[in-house]
Amino acid sequence: MKLSRKNGLRASAIGALVVSGALVLSACGSDNNTETPAKDGDTKSSAAASNIACEGAKGQLLAAGSSAQKNAMDLWVKNFQAACSGVEINYQAIGSGGGITKFNQGQVAFAGSDSALKDEEVAESQKICKGGKGVNLPMVGGPIAIGYKLEGVDNLVLDASTIAKIFDNKITKWNDPAIAKLNPGAKLPDSTIQAFHRSDESGTTQNLGKYLSTAAAADWKHDPKSKSWPAQGGQAANGSSGVATAVKDAEGSIGYFELSYATANNISTVAINTGASAPVAASSENASKAIAAAKVKGTGSDLALSLDYATKAEGAYPIVLVTYEIACDKGNKAETLPTLKAFLNYTVSEEGQKVLADAGYAPLPAEIAAKVRTIVPTLS
Repeated sequence: MKLSRKNGLRASAIGALVVSGALVLSACGSDNNTETPAKDGDTKSSAAASNIACEGAKGQLLAAGSSAQKNAMDLWVKNFQAACSGVEINYQAIGSGGGITKFNQGQVAFAGSDSALKDEEVAESQKICKGGKGVNLPMVGGPIAIGYKLEGVDNLVLDASTIAKIFDNKITKWNDPAIAKLNPGAKLPDSTIQAFHRSDESGTTQNLGKYLSTAAAADWKHDPKSKSWPAQGGQAANGSSGVATAVKDAEGSIGYFELSYATANNISTVAINTGASAPVAASSENASKAIAAAKVKGTGSDLALSLDYATKAEGAYPIVLVTYEIACDKGNKAETLPTLKAFLNYTVSEEGQKVLADAGYAPLPAEIAAKVRTIVPTLS
């Protein structure tokens, strides 16, 4: 899938928005500062800003975490600051692990993470959230694209087993029989595969690991809960943008990052053979189909989701993530609470979610977005 035509991207984005708005869940995770270009960008920002309720927001709000949502966060921050004079939202995209650490040390008002808090992290958060705990609030979804650079091959198809073996250094040549079988007629070179992975702790890494452990259990024996890259071999780069830049610059390379980074860097992406009737491309619309099958596993104010990485549903792209904003349900700092609530109210609003599709993300399915909208005002 070559990401080169603006019209194609816009059509895909609009389709994703329509699909995601109609989806209902069965129950109820070094950064690229490039913003999605749009000739009418200023008009869109002004329109969005005019509908934002500042609700007492003031001063500076510090946050950190997932680089997966960095491009979305850039759009949200731009619009919110345009509407709310004197407010500064400072989001550091240092990776999910780093964001959770800063949150549990009381250094930031909220953290972005591509995976839900672990039990021990929830327990740690209770020291900061006086009388409460950290909760997971889904905010943005999207596909983890497998990007590659291989001259003469524009429509590469891989399956979970082959992806696992490539990233585990068990398939090292582009013309390996397993790749050739999935790509009949493709002119695959007899050259070495350069596989890139994240050097930092990352929810993107963790979600890819969960997918491989589920869909290719016989070929991926590593800990699916690890946010650090668990396999031997390959080359490391910092952040999603670092991996994307490495793939863009190196012939014969392959790596993983959110679709927005593939879009921004014009990187070809792999279609996944899931066992459905046709390989599934990485797109916002196809990610929404997979996220629609998620189920809420959290309780109370916590909306942690369980994703089906082994889906074979037609058109459902299986390598997906949902980025959570992690905040205290109770015990937030009084001086930042109004700004925290106003900002999160905006990001989960219809206006906030609408900007996601054009940036290569999947807006939240309608029912989950509605649940988050009921919880954010209760933060205290």
